[in-house]
Amino acid sequence: MKLSTILLLCFSVSCFAQNTMSFSDNDIPPKATLEDVSWVTGHWKGEAFGGIAEEIWSPPLGDSMMFVFKLVTEGKVQFYEVGHIQQRDETLILQLKHFHGSLKGWEEKDETVDFKLVKLEGDKIYFDDFTIERISENEINMYVVVGDEDGSSKEVKFNYKREQ
Repeated sequence: MKLSTILLLCFSVSCFAQNTMSFSDNDIPPKATLEDVSWVTGHWKGEAFGGIAEEIWSPPLGDSMMFVFKLVTEGKVQFYEVGHIQQRDETLILQLKHFHGSLKGWEEKDETVDFKLVKLEGDKIYFDDFTIERISENEINMYVVVGDEDGSSKEVKFNYKREQ
């Protein structure tokens, strides 16, 4: 499956329920620590965009929790993400970079895609247009707002099960 097809699927898959929140310029990020979100630690897999999505999250260490994401369709890696949730002062930020299956980056060398913390609520972590929800010890959902080619945006849901 070509990357353009994957991206088109990314933009066309959506959920009817809104599970994300946006950070506005007037918002102040809430106080939080990596321990508040450490439950995301683990190896997760699920189906997405006609293939298998995999995420591996490390436990907190050195003021961050790192992660890698991989999407495989038709036996080939379509793209990767590498990132972290980082402790910054008294709050958190999620940052990532995208890479083609060949490891050529999407973003410019010194650029990252940043998601400021909006709110922590029970089993949900709300970053700017990106939510992580704990369903159980062995299942999580991630909701991400992605832009469409026509300028509109949609919420995409990823459902993951913990790999043992």
